Amino acid sequence: MKVVAFETEPHEAGLLAGLEARHAVRLVEEPLRAANAARFADAEIISTFLHSSLDRRVLERLAALRLIATRSTGFDHIDLAYCRARGIVVSNVPSYGEATVAEHVFALLLTISHRMREAAERARNGPFSPRGLAGFDLAGKTLGVVGTGRIGRHVVRIARGFDMTVVACDAAPDAWLARRLGFRYAALDAVLATADIVTLHVPATRQTDGLIDGRALARMKPGAVLINTARGSLVDPHALIAALNDGRLAAAGLDVLPDEPGIREEAELICSIYCDRHDLKSLAASHVLLRMPNVVVTPHSAFNTREAVARIAGTTRDNIAAFLEGHPQNVVAAAPPGAAPA
Repeated sequence: MKVVAFETEPHEAGLLAGLEARHAVRLVEEPLRAANAARFADAEIISTFLHSSLDRRVLERLAALRLIATRSTGFDHIDLAYCRARGIVVSNVPSYGEATVAEHVFALLLTISHRMREAAERARNGPFSPRGLAGFDLAGKTLGVVGTGRIGRHVVRIARGFDMTVVACDAAPDAWLARRLGFRYAALDAVLATADIVTLHVPATRQTDGLIDGRALARMKPGAVLINTARGSLVDPHALIAALNDGRLAAAGLDVLPDEPGIREEAELICSIYCDRHDLKSLAASHVLLRMPNVVVTPHSAFNTREAVARIAGTTRDNIAAFLEGHPQNVVAAAPPGAAPA
């Protein structure tokens, strides 16, 4: 079969090791988008990562496609309804970085709480003085964790190590977990009103789109901090900018933004089709957030450790191999009954 892996880097030459002997394997550095999809029309299996867009107009150009092996846990970038209708199987990587992403949450939070960015810049360029760089302790603060899945519960473990109080919300509260890790559950409104820091760990769905909007931000404690390493769509960027500007929020740490593809493709602003593809207001808001002094932004890199990337690669290879053997695994969209997998 013809297998194409997108968004690969030179060090990932062995990403699909073991498949080359029997299949035509191709690794490309660029993401898959409508502009280049026709070049890969004969691909039967594709593997994509964070920056590819797998909407209907892209998938329609891939006439031979049988399997999408996304190298991510989330699959909100894939048109699952179209895949089901076409009989395209979609598999994901359910778990690879709960510790990795949770650690990044605290990297962002400590950067804010200890004024790391300003302090490092001052140490480099002077004056060599801590004056005016007072931060705040995490010990004794209340952390609000929105979503206690694999990543959220690891965030709780780390927070308890910092001697923080934890209050969490989840669609399916786990009383045993709360007793074991020493936190309590509450409704979202109560979490927002109680927490000194709020961190988001829920998937992007219709229900969570704009979860943290103007009303939610107004419920947060004055001077609170927001951390988002989940999905950009969870937070209304315009409301976030307003809350940061007027001081209701002290700071934000963001590994995700609402229009990341637009930031990467802003050269396409000259194209007549651009406005049909991106919300320019969200794009502008993302750029404002990138430049605000009380916002720390990283480029969707919370996953990016050697260990986590190796786990992603291993599960992706296993997903493709399982599909080729006729028993797909980690399936989030299945082919209709009776469809031949390979």
